[in-house]
Amino acid sequence: MLVDNGVDGDSRVQKAARSAAEAGWEVVLLGRAPVGQPRTWQLGGAQVRLVPMPEPLAKRRHEFRRAWLRRPLAYPPSGIAAHRIQAVKAWRADLGVRRAALTAAAREAGSGTPSGLSWHALRAEEKLAGLARRWVSFRNRQLTQARRGRKLDGPWDRAYTLFWQKLRGDGAWRRLEPGLWDYELAYGPVVDELAPDLIHANDFRMIGVGARAKIRAAAKGRRIALVWDAHEYLPGVQPWRDNARWLPGNVAHEREYVPYADATMTVSGGLADLLQGEHGLTERPAVVLNAPAVDELPADPTAPVPDIRALCGIGPQTPLLVYSGVAAAKRGLGVMVEALPELPDAHVALVVNKPASAYVKGLLTRAGELGVAGRVHVLPYVPHHQVVPFLSGAQVGVIPIQHWPNHEIALITKFFEYSHARLPLVVSDVRTMAETVRETGQGEVFRAEDVADFVRAVRAVLADPTRYRAAYERPGLLAQWTWEAQAEVLDGVYSRLLPDRPRPTPGTAPASGAAPTSVGVGA
Repeated sequence: MLVDNGVDGDSRVQKAARSAAEAGWEVVLLGRAPVGQPRTWQLGGAQVRLVPMPEPLAKRRHEFRRAWLRRPLAYPPSGIAAHRIQAVKAWRADLGVRRAALTAAAREAGSGTPSGLSWHALRAEEKLAGLARRWVSFRNRQLTQARRGRKLDGPWDRAYTLFWQKLRGDGAWRRLEPGLWDYELAYGPVVDELAPDLIHANDFRMIGVGARAKIRAAAKGRRIALVWDAHEYLPGVQPWRDNARWLPGNVAHEREYVPYADATMTVSGGLADLLQGEHGLTERPAVVLNAPAVDELPADPTAPVPDIRALCGIGPQTPLLVYSGVAAAKRGLGVMVEALPELPDAHVALVVNKPASAYVKGLLTRAGELGVAGRVHVLPYVPHHQVVPFLSGAQVGVIPIQHWPNHEIALITKFFEYSHARLPLVVSDVRTMAETVRETGQGEVFRAEDVADFVRAVRAVLADPTRYRAAYERPGLLAQWTWEAQAEVLDGVYSRLLPDRPRPTPGTAPASGAAPTSVGVGA
């Protein structure tokens, strides 16, 4: 299984690898080492291997050039600025020690104040060091401004993008987003060495790595089945980089390699329909929901589940609204903070991936301005097998995401986690989620980014939580929203692509001399 992250925190990929191994497939999950050092560990019956990935191609050529016309006095972007700043700091630190030594010597001599040639020379050198510090700081600021001024989003960059799109078509990604080659150069040799029977490529970066491995294997007379697992609708995402080339480059890369996929799966029915139309797929992608694994045994069954209320420092009767997931502006978390003055008894728990991020700090600053800082609690993630019992200690599960194309078409992971925690929901009016909540009766819907309507929805849920929790008693509702049900779909896709490949019975070892089916780079 191929994934472009460090595996930790990606619950879908972890569950897929673990469940495929439990179904009898030999699984190796390849991810990216976050600090450059390879790592290996077991995830159930699956082996996880993190691959070091240098990123020299992620930098554009202009980032290595000096901005002679715009900032002629700026340092070259070679790292010399940091060297000069540190050197001046070291110089001034040395001068400080010399000043202290002369002062101590004068005090011992009884003269009180240092004097003499050494002292005057030191004073002159201190002034020179001060001038050097100001000059180095000025040139470093010029470098910073030069970097900020070139974001690949101007008229020239749009023209550059259009030129290569017209000239190369889908092959234009090689010019627009060359950093994708860094993934190939890191992962490709490892994939070839593993020689898998099936590759499960997660999302838009890994489809290219998987497809190229399939092509190389075919040249050697060996067949690899390729499964593409699309996590989102790429043309509808907010670009991850602030330039005009990132999105068209990645879209072109995806379009070039999707035809090599033998099967496609994705996270929702709405996205399956979009992908089939976008790429002209002959069959609708299989839908594997981002549902929680309710029957999974943790690595350490004795590890206690943290108490969310204890971490927030509140008692069992205090209304607690929880958000669990990525902290970003498009997730709409600001509405939860802005609403607290109108919900005087309520507290908010933000269980987020980066508790110390600039965005989260901004939320806390705003909470302080509103006088509600004591009622906003920022908490880190817990292991994915603890998420549901952890969240169940709250009173309301909130999903305040804003209107973006990918938000409209799927039931996201936290929706299912809240549901299995049997929390009444308050969700924004993004299409698929709003329709589901209105149909099931498990919560209230509010207009995205509308604080007053959010307050209305929260008050309705807090007034009668039992009514909303009753929705979870509907026969079969929660059963269809489990990873165990999704794992059957996953296994069905693999089995259809490799019907004649031997694999051990789940929970048993391969027979002596038998070659188990390797989904080493793909679950």
